[in-house]
Amino acid sequence: MPRTAKKSPPPETREGKSTRVRARASAGDEVGAAELARRVSDALRAFRRDRHLSLDDLSARSGVSRAALSQIEGGRTNPTLAVLWKIAVGLEVPFHDLLGSQSEQAVRVLRAGDALPLRSTDGRTESRLLSPGGSGSETEVYELRLVPKAVHRSDPHAHGTRETLVVLTGSLRLGAGTETHDLSTGDSVYFRADVPHFYENRSTRETRCINVIHYVR
Repeated sequence: MPRTAKKSPPPETREGKSTRVRARASAGDEVGAAELARRVSDALRAFRRDRHLSLDDLSARSGVSRAALSQIEGGRTNPTLAVLWKIAVGLEVPFHDLLGSQSEQAVRVLRAGDALPLRSTDGRTESRLLSPGGSGSETEVYELRLVPKAVHRSDPHAHGTRETLVVLTGSLRLGAGTETHDLSTGDSVYFRADVPHFYENRSTRETRCINVIHYVR
């Protein structure tokens, strides 16, 4: 007696399963984004009031529009990587202080789930804080991920800021001021970050880096 061939699930069933998977992933992203928006909102409001700055004052200092600052402070939008850097420069605070990571504890553990990723406007670059430093920290450590062909351009950071970049996987083109350098896996570079700079993944695979930012106080 011939064996009955096992039937494949109908296309709509497979599509339904795929949709449910995407929905779960999207829901997780939304939870993380909401928590990030809350942290930034609280930190931005506190720093601005401590410095007696109006939204117009901070807008002039940071280059971020008053409307955008109001949306971020009200927790009504998810700020991008570039916008947060501009705000940090305008407030003259370390970048991670805007993420609500201040602490005076002698020992502080940063769990993987607490390090919420920040994405560029186009979503092709992702930055995740790795250092659990407090408000007095002069050094921050980040994990950077760039998808193939991604380019992330950064405005100058606060005066005196320096960066050390280590390529863990893939390759990277770094531009800082008038200089450009091509880096491969295992290469590292130290450069002034108080000038316009960019990171570019020119390859066809993801690039992953460790980025150490040094502030001068």
